[in-house]
Amino acid sequence: MQAQYPVKVQAIRSKGRTDRFYVFIPLPLAAAIGLEAGEEFQWSLADRNTLAVRRITPTPLAHARAPARKKTLRRKQKRTTR
Repeated sequence: MQAQYPVKVQAIRSKGRTDRFYVFIPLPLAAAIGLEAGEEFQWSLADRNTLAVRRITPTPLAHARAPARKKTLRRKQKRTTR
């Protein structure tokens, strides 16, 4: 499943400081990857139109939840004697 979330780049301009640009991560996307405040990411430039982002410290897969299994009742089978 591939989800797309358009975002706008915001610029912060202060006197005497270098311009800074911010990109916000939409909440559904942050929740899908288990993003937590303070995590560090690294941007990579694939080409002029493509940026890739990855965690500097990958999170373990234990955070991912497996789908819940339904419990099934097993019937006791009677033994037949011959």
